[in-house]
Amino acid sequence: MKNDLHFRLADDTDLPTLVRLRDDAARWMLARGITGQWQPGELDEDHFRRIMASGEVWIAEADGRPAGAWELWWADEDAWGPQPPVAGYVHRLMVDRTGARPGTGRRLLRAAEQRVAAAGRAFVRLDCLAGNAALSAYYVNDGYRVVGHKAGKQQPGGVPKSFTLLEKALQVGREG
Repeated sequence: MKNDLHFRLADDTDLPTLVRLRDDAARWMLARGITGQWQPGELDEDHFRRIMASGEVWIAEADGRPAGAWELWWADEDAWGPQPPVAGYVHRLMVDRTGARPGTGRRLLRAAEQRVAAAGRAFVRLDCLAGNAALSAYYVNDGYRVVGHKAGKQQPGGVPKSFTLLEKALQVGREG
């Protein structure tokens, strides 16, 4: 079975799709008892429009359908504090669970890592809700290491939450 994914930068025509992917991912988490991470309706098109203006939002497509998306930021002072420009920060990794094949999430991560490395950055960083042990384990099993915690990080449209900070070293300047 093929898992051919095509990656491209999102544009304004993708805004409804990004909101749907985020809300569907939130509903998927809630159905599995993950209640503190995301809630449907928290983020709207304006959120993704703002991220596109200051960072990158990527869409993955398979067979002409959205399979997932993620945000890529070039700084994240709210979680990591002031940092030299050595990392890319992955946020809101979302998989369309209605049609994406197994392994799609890891393929999205690989694409994000390759983009960060191609930009000459040595690390990819992300954070996940401190109480979400399963998600932390997913990233650790994928080569990320826990490097700290951030208490009280402000959330778009929500109350501050505490996060586990993870990073992965990259081979800089390589694509693919």
